[in-house]
Amino acid sequence: MNELTQLWQRQGERVRRAWRGSSLPAFFAWWGRELAASLPSRWTAMWTRKASWYWLMLDGDALSVRRAGADAVLATIDLTEADTLQRSALHDALAGVEPADLRLALCLAPHQVLRRTLLLPAAARGDLARVLGYEMDRQTPFRLADVAYAARVVRRLDDGRLQVELVATPKARLTPWLQQLAALDAPVDAVDALDGDARLGVNMLAVSARPEHKHPRRRLNAILAAVAVLLVVLAMGQWLHNRRVVLATMQDQVDALQTQAHRVRVLRHELVERMGASGFLARQRASQPSAVDVLADITRRLPHDSYLQHLGVSTSGGVSLQGESPQATHLLKLMAASPYLSDPGFQGSIQTDPNTGKERFYMTANLRTPPAGSTPAKAAPARAATTGGAHAQTHAR
Repeated sequence: MNELTQLWQRQGERVRRAWRGSSLPAFFAWWGRELAASLPSRWTAMWTRKASWYWLMLDGDALSVRRAGADAVLATIDLTEADTLQRSALHDALAGVEPADLRLALCLAPHQVLRRTLLLPAAARGDLARVLGYEMDRQTPFRLADVAYAARVVRRLDDGRLQVELVATPKARLTPWLQQLAALDAPVDAVDALDGDARLGVNMLAVSARPEHKHPRRRLNAILAAVAVLLVVLAMGQWLHNRRVVLATMQDQVDALQTQAHRVRVLRHELVERMGASGFLARQRASQPSAVDVLADITRRLPHDSYLQHLGVSTSGGVSLQGESPQATHLLKLMAASPYLSDPGFQGSIQTDPNTGKERFYMTANLRTPPAGSTPAKAAPARAATTGGAHAQTHAR
């Protein structure tokens, strides 16, 4: 288990070194500043908590307190006085600052630190502290275990190397100061060095010795952020659900419309078929005269001394006539003049009936459409229209 923990720590340290050595921290810091600058100041003050830095400067037995960025000294505390007086003076100097926002930096004077400028390869930027730890015995008169140190990159040279400044101070001098400040309930967050009236921007305090600040609203902000993310996810899920419901409803409507369209197509097909059948029948009726007209025309043309025993009209347009007449051959001329018959002719031979003395005949013809506007010819003798016509109709029935 210990080996696994050590392996995990080594991997984490490699990741941290790679992160520090990359340009991403600087990019995200710049991006955060630009984003914060684009927001209204009221929003920035509401959602961000800016740390308030105060500098503690030791000069012999005097402790000076100054706010970062200000020239005025807020308080000068005599470290030889009673602890209660020192705490009261420090508390008065730091009054009005939220404890969660308070940051204390012990700023050492230039004569209290050792500064050394070094040239290192660019690859050392990822783990600058460890590289300088190897160089400590050679670059300073101290051993690595006896000093607190930090480093900062001054600039990058044209040849790719880094100009790095090493800042160090003996632990034998720094540790009593830190213990004295801790006794005053003033644990420092950074140990830096002054460069004129400004800080160098390094922190010689070990990471394990730095106090951990827990913002009272951080947990609430984390909960609110988690709730906000959850609400966004739920809103997106609800939107997707609504879209699925709408799509399902539309799909049901499309299916219903497709069913109706199929029924319409079936009905249309049936209608087309029925219209075709009715049209065919209409064309058939239009192309052929009615049986009543044919019967009336044959009745008018049949002589009074002739009669029919059989009259048939087939669906294919054929007409068959069977009967007796004194002169059967004379009937061909009469039937050929009919506007409803064409190609009349006898089938078989004409025979004489021994009882009546008339000629038996069997005639066939084809129906034809009479010309538009034509009317059947009227029989000339009245007897043909009455006597002969009656015989024809009777036998036709």
